[in-house]
Amino acid sequence: MSDALVIIPTYNEIENIESIIRAIFSQDKAYHILVVDDKSPDYTGKKVKQLQTEFSNSLFLLERKGKKGLGSAYIEGFKWALERSYSYIFEMDADFSHNPKDLIKLYEACAINGADISVGSRYVKGITVVNWPMSRILLSYGASKYVRMITGMTINDSTAGFICYKREVLESIDLNKIKFVGYAFQIEMKFKAYKKGFTIVEIPVIFKDRTQGKSKMSGSIISEAVFGVISLKLKSLFAKS
Repeated sequence: MSDALVIIPTYNEIENIESIIRAIFSQDKAYHILVVDDKSPDYTGKKVKQLQTEFSNSLFLLERKGKKGLGSAYIEGFKWALERSYSYIFEMDADFSHNPKDLIKLYEACAINGADISVGSRYVKGITVVNWPMSRILLSYGASKYVRMITGMTINDSTAGFICYKREVLESIDLNKIKFVGYAFQIEMKFKAYKKGFTIVEIPVIFKDRTQGKSKMSGSIISEAVFGVISLKLKSLFAKS
């Protein structure tokens, strides 16, 4: 039994899913994996089921009825994890933009060094992004600066999706009240934890853009992040008063 679960949300990741699963299982530390698949038309879920015959005790699958968004996929994954005995719960993409070798850095930051949340950060030591166009780098980096200004959080990469949570953090947050689904979901989770006084550390990682499959980025996701941050801050101010 592993104390660490890696949650991977998927929608049309057939090019990447087997490789990322095998890469995670090849690490020195033992991890369990939960794939949350939104009924991918390319049969990503079917491939995971095939792999479960090989990794029957460590690979799990939640199949959803349709495309519901990143945030709700992670929420369902978190709930699944909390029903079991995992102490450390990870968010990770399927497309190798997050290096499986960096999982141990995030794990040790929490399990050994005492952080409550560790974030694989693209911006804590300059800008460590590979293969993104300059326009997307500026958008992402600017969004993180914007979030710092509005929320007061001292996190350099608030939209990062490569994260390790201690179990206690997720237990303390009312997951049913998390409302955002895209970039803003990542911000909202960090902001909720920040307001509760949990220790958040950033671990520098190199982020590489996907080489297989299609990006899920859209204008609506960006818009949600921009306006969602203001909403989060206002609600926190009203909660104080």
